[in-house]
Amino acid sequence: MLADALEHLVRGIVANPDDVRVKDKDLRRGRMLEVRVHPSDVGKVIGRQGRTAGALRTVVGALAGREQVRVDFVDVDQPNRNRR
Repeated sequence: MLADALEHLVRGIVANPDDVRVKDKDLRRGRMLEVRVHPSDVGKVIGRQGRTAGALRTVVGALAGREQVRVDFVDVDQPNRNRR
């Protein structure tokens, strides 16, 4: 549920919503949600001084309740498909 909610939020922010992927991993200290976006969208997801990323982490933390959840944002390693 958390991964789906985070993916929905991130897709609304980025210019390339088809490139958004959220992996849900279980770690010893809790869960980690790894968000992968297109390289040109990394700035949009992080925001000025990390405010957007912080807001996304706050929302996910509120949805998680007592469960520890870590959110990491990375760009995808894909070449740009629209270049000629």
